[in-house]
Amino acid sequence: MKGLDLLAIVAHPDDAEISAGGTLLRHRDLGFSTGIVDLTRGELGTRGTAETRDVEAAAASAMLGLQVRDNLRLADGFFRNDEASMLKVVSAIRKYRPDIVITNAPEDRHPDHGRAAELVREACFYAGLPKIVTGQGAWRPRAVYHLIQDYHLTPGLLIDVTAYWDKKIDVLKCYATQFFNPESTEPKTPISGEEFFDFLRARAMTLGRPAGMLLAEGFIPARTPGVNDLVTLF
Repeated sequence: MKGLDLLAIVAHPDDAEISAGGTLLRHRDLGFSTGIVDLTRGELGTRGTAETRDVEAAAASAMLGLQVRDNLRLADGFFRNDEASMLKVVSAIRKYRPDIVITNAPEDRHPDHGRAAELVREACFYAGLPKIVTGQGAWRPRAVYHLIQDYHLTPGLLIDVTAYWDKKIDVLKCYATQFFNPESTEPKTPISGEEFFDFLRARAMTLGRPAGMLLAEGFIPARTPGVNDLVTLF
């Protein structure tokens, strides 16, 4: 059965959009099938609620043109890399059969991000073991790539998202409770300030500059990728 070409499995709704929204849009336009699986509903977030985040994620999914948006409803802040969580992630991988998986940064300011990165990376391996029984066929993604999130980590590859930047920002604005709103009375957070989108653009310019890209999203491969030739690289 044909599965998804590209699946982001991340800790919170908006994680994938913030760090890989342009990549998801670009791959959609290239004809690839894309999806997002959120581990939690982001219920511990300072602003908004789990219910408002559900609505926001649905709106963002429509703008991204996703084939799949799912939520495993693990406990925000309290999920662990244990058997119960692992089996849920393994089941999702086997259900959607992605060729490529994107997941959280291997280390970051938010503790959930590094923990999710380890959980998802290991689940991608275990999903390929037939003796782990979930009532589904075994499936192992071809590659796993980690996001670059709050911390400035060194990327192993870059995706040019210059043509998709404005659309990406429109997608992020679907998360109205999370980002800048001058009328909001909720507490300020590291992503709710008016300058946050400026930070994202500056980060994208910094990432893209060595490769001659105006705006790029960076990824850290879980293993060293190979290419067919050196001539067509940036």
